[in-house]
Parts: sequence; C-alpha cells; structure tokens
Amino acid sequence: MSDSISDGGDCTDGSVKTDFSDDRTAVTEAEVEALVKGICFKTGPPRTVGVEVEWLVHELRQPQLRVTPERLEAAYAALRTVPLGSALTVEPGGQLELSSPPAASLTECICTVSADLDAVRTVLARQGLGLVGAGHDPWHTPRRFLREPRYEAMERCLDRTGPAGRHMMCSSASVQVCLDAGHEEPGPLGHVRRWWLAHQLGPVLVAAFANSPLVDGRPTGWVSTRQLLWMEIGAGRAGAPPLAGDPRASWARHVLDAPVMCLRRDGGPWDVPDGLTFREWTRSGSPTRADLAYHLTTLFPPVRPRGHLELRMIDAQPGDDGWIVPLAVTTALFDDPEAAETAYRTVKPLAERAQPRTAPNNPLWIDAARTGLGDPELHEAAVACFTAALEALPRLGAAREVVAAVAAFTDRYVRRGRCPADDLLDPLRGEPSRAHGKDIPA
Repeated sequence: MSDSISDGGDCTDGSVKTDFSDDRTAVTEAEVEALVKGICFKTGPPRTVGVEVEWLVHELRQPQLRVTPERLEAAYAALRTVPLGSALTVEPGGQLELSSPPAASLTECICTVSADLDAVRTVLARQGLGLVGAGHDPWHTPRRFLREPRYEAMERCLDRTGPAGRHMMCSSASVQVCLDAGHEEPGPLGHVRRWWLAHQLGPVLVAAFANSPLVDGRPTGWVSTRQLLWMEIGAGRAGAPPLAGDPRASWARHVLDAPVMCLRRDGGPWDVPDGLTFREWTRSGSPTRADLAYHLTTLFPPVRPRGHLELRMIDAQPGDDGWIVPLAVTTALFDDPEAAETAYRTVKPLAERAQPRTAPNNPLWIDAARTGLGDPELHEAAVACFTAALEALPRLGAAREVVAAVAAFTDRYVRRGRCPADDLLDPLRGEPSRAHGKDIPA
C-alpha cells in the first residue's frame, strides 16, 4: 500500500527498483553486464499486469489557465493523507502519476487504479483542480515544479540536445503498460518473442492512441508530439537496442554504452559529464551498484525491461476512463496466446519499414507519430490487432464494460483511421468536433 505522495516516477531514481539501489560496492564492466542480465528480464509464465497512468493537472473550470506552484503544493499536501493501492508520485512539471501494484488479472488492475483515481479526483476537486488526459500539455510552455539536484542535472543534460527534454520532463503524460517478460522457452509467450513484439507492435499503439497534436495551442504537424520529443532526445538516452540476438545481452550492451546522465553527490549540484558512457566509467572510475541502479532510471527506451516489460509509447488518453482501453488492448495482445500470435503475424511485415535504425528513430515509428492511422499499413494492422484483442478479452475474464469500451474505441477511431488527436484537430481544420468524453475544449 502507498499512503503518501512522493517525487519521482519516470524521471527520477524511483522509476526502476532493484535490490542493489543502495549498495555502495564498486562494479566492474563484467559485473555490470551480469547484473543487468539478471535483473532486467525475469522470466516465467505471464501472470501479472500493471499500469502507470500520468496526468496533467489543470484548473477544473478553466483548464487553459496555468496552476500556480502554491496551489499544486496545497493539493499535493492534501493527497498525502489519502490511502491508495497504487504509488502516487509527482513528475518534474507537476504531473501526477499513479503506478499500480502487480495485479493477478486485468480486472484487478483496472479496479485498483479506478478506485485510486476516484479518490484522487475527489481531493483535487476540493482544490478546484482536475486531471487532464493528453500526451502533451496543449496550452503551456514547460515549467519545472520540482527543484532538486537530480532535476537540475537532468535538465542540464537534456538541454544539450535541444528543448525536447524540458517538454518531456514538464509537459508530457502517458499510459505505460507493464507486463511480465514471458517464458524462457520459445513461443508466443516467450520472452524473446514478447520483446520483439513490443517493439514492432509499438508503432501501432503509437498511431492508434496518439493524443498530443498541439503545443502552445497550435498543431505541430504530428499526431503524437510526445513521441516526437522522445525521438529528438536521442537514441542514446531514449532509444532501443538492436533487436537481433539475445535480449538480455543486447540490453546489457545498451546500458553499458549509454551516456551517464549525472554523477550524484550528497552536497551541492550534481556533475553532468559530457559523453561519458557507463562502460567508460567502469574503466576509468569506480561506479557502484547504486550508481548502476540510478543509471538504469535515466534511460527512456520505448520498451524498458525492469524484470517485467514496461511499454512506454502510449499517449495519455482523454476522459476519466480512457486509459483502460490501451491497457486492455495491450494486455490482450500479449497475454492471450491466440491474440499474441495474430499480433505477431500482423506486424511482422511492418518490421521491414523499421530497418535499419532502432526504435523510435526509424521510419515506421516516425510515420506512426506523424500521421497515426492515416498511414494505410498501420491502419490495416491496427484493425487486425484490435479485432484480435476484442476476441481475446472475454477469454482473459475482462468485464463487459471493458470489452464495450474497447469496441467503442475501435468503431470510433480505429476502423475509421482516426485517433484521439483528430478530435483536437477537427475544429482547427474547419470541421465539426467529433470528440467524445474528451478533456480538452476545442
């Protein structure tokens, strides 16, 4: 149980938990490789599911108005008194994130997070505040709410590649689906297949759930500006490793060759090295197991192995319960063997478009973020995958309301080649708004 609110989530050292995060034992290059292989892919039958839902916080009556830091502080103080089943954390820009505990079923996961969200919304409403589901803040420029050495260091590091880092830290929100890594052996539920599928199905999920077409109230030309930001941050920080070969070995190499974001210290500002990889650090210094644990939290690939698989490519969704649809669809396509096989066969032809670059900096992911389901091949794949998910959800014991929500989303968006971003763009195109249950006024 979590009965307090804390700083953390995606951008802090709370985002990846290991059993050596406080260990000051120095590590060698070989030890790093062995540790990463051991902690990041824990195999076994897929049994649990989890979700991390991020939200922008805005004025309840006039969401275009920026909430002052003082009002956010007061609201978060009130939330500290609320007992929750999920961990509640604050992102650098003041976004809220609920991270569910591992659930034994999709239904259990949805029930836990829905109850927690009801409690959070009740407290925020008393403060005149509400939660907005959008992949990127459509109105406001990035403003950092949390002031701590780690965020100062992160900002300095990410500024080297341009403004995308500040937007990611302070203005973005997502639905992150967490699934078990899978069986050790081959097959639809094997960890090698699931790792591959997560990266090839990822563009379909980006396109179908794209919901961040606006910055400063204007279209960016991308239906998922949030995904564009991750691409602009760069492959070393926010990219995936090559998919060929053993996932454990590939990820371990990626971790070692990734740039170190910062060197922590107990007092004063943290150092921000330029171009130092963790591999080089092990050869020239004495990083500890705790340093490795922190380093893992500073890597933001579209699929992050944390013992389980964390799928990070889905924009936050409109409506109070919009997050349930991507959670249900993704879980069905991974955990139901028949649906997983259908998804694999469906996205396999798309893999050719991803070559030779890794996700998300390859043509397939770029097209998904720019045009969504306006891309004919992604549209065809999404229809097949959502249809398979709808057939699988009853087999997974999903509630009738969940199946109905997925069916409604499929009919409203997927079959029509649309995504939630189109609802926000319609009025700007001179078309009547077709939004349904959305948070953001046209």
